[in-house]
Amino acid sequence: MDFLSSIFNPLVQALEFILGFIHDIFSVVGIESYGIAIIVLTVIIKMIFYPLTVKQVKSMKAMQELQPKMKKLQEKYKNDPKRLQLEMGNLYKTAGVNPLAGCLPLLVQMPFLMGMFYALQSLDYGGDPTFLWIKNLSNPDPFYILPVLSALSTFIVQKQTASSSGSAQMQMQMKIMSIVMPLFIGWISCNFAAGLVIYWIVNNVMQILQQWWMYRHEDTTAKKE
Repeated sequence: MDFLSSIFNPLVQALEFILGFIHDIFSVVGIESYGIAIIVLTVIIKMIFYPLTVKQVKSMKAMQELQPKMKKLQEKYKNDPKRLQLEMGNLYKTAGVNPLAGCLPLLVQMPFLMGMFYALQSLDYGGDPTFLWIKNLSNPDPFYILPVLSALSTFIVQKQTASSSGSAQMQMQMKIMSIVMPLFIGWISCNFAAGLVIYWIVNNVMQILQQWWMYRHEDTTAKKE
């Protein structure tokens, strides 16, 4: 972990500086709260990466919808790897889907995710570490409210992204993951600094809103049909 921390150290320091700057701006108008600063910085980062989020979510949806066709090709050409590779390439081309399109945006955003993790997990909040019911943002939430919210928001994000297409086995795997992952996130959030968990929750809420905005027309069309 120390090795990873040293790799992201320049970004961590930059994020801590920006967070402190936002905190100081709000302090001028009488709102001296690192909790508010964390929320504002998270919203700013999510808005900056919104175009990448669009590509990532739509690519994931498209790949999920192609799963039934991909499975048929795998069964049909299971003894001919070269033909399978060719047919899969044609399928992606016909559907206008790039398998890497969902990974690249995530890779671009990953350094910022790691940077925020290290910045908020070890940040010295100075003289005002309190926020709402939390006495110190450097410590875990003693009432476990934030871990519950982190698990719930993670569940909603996964539910939004999940597709109803695919084999029964795949649907079962997705259903299991939609339960296991939120529970895991909630569990580890019990030991993380409250400031870091606030970031995760706000990040999820922004993801939920952005995905709703992306697919609002599709939802309206589906209801009419």
